[in-house]
Amino acid sequence: VVLPVLQSQVVEPGWVSNETFLLGYGAAQAMPGPLFTFAGFLGAATSVPSVLVDAFALPWTMALLGLFTLFFIFLPSFLLLAGALPFWQTLQQQPSLQSAFHGVNAAVVGLLFAAFYDPVLVTAVTWSLDLAIAVLFFVALVYWRWPVWLIVVAGGLVGVFYL
Repeated sequence: VVLPVLQSQVVEPGWVSNETFLLGYGAAQAMPGPLFTFAGFLGAATSVPSVLVDAFALPWTMALLGLFTLFFIFLPSFLLLAGALPFWQTLQQQPSLQSAFHGVNAAVVGLLFAAFYDPVLVTAVTWSLDLAIAVLFFVALVYWRWPVWLIVVAGGLVGVFYL
């Protein structure tokens, strides 16, 4: 859900290139809460409009913009958690809500796949060799049970030699 919103808000206006967007997205996948962490990356990577002073190009300012972005992207979740936590045990024990939670879980999986399909698959997989590499690493992860770190290292090496 967050990825298409972030892409429409920062790539389409030209604040970051699509390549930088996908690079940051890939790097954020190695961290907990990757999409929200990615929002922090985008906060630091955005090109500040030229009307503002040149001080915004300094590294410390980029770090502050990243922290500012992280704070505000996590704030609604913290507020929701603080509001719902006192009632969570009661809500969890109601059978009708348990069914609703299963439905919401299925919907989230569908949304995650949609978010993966359209900016990642549509823009990063540009020809059949890209798709073959992605499928190979998927098979290595799921069926051959390679460890994730090995997939990441092998993918990085393929990227270095393939690009």
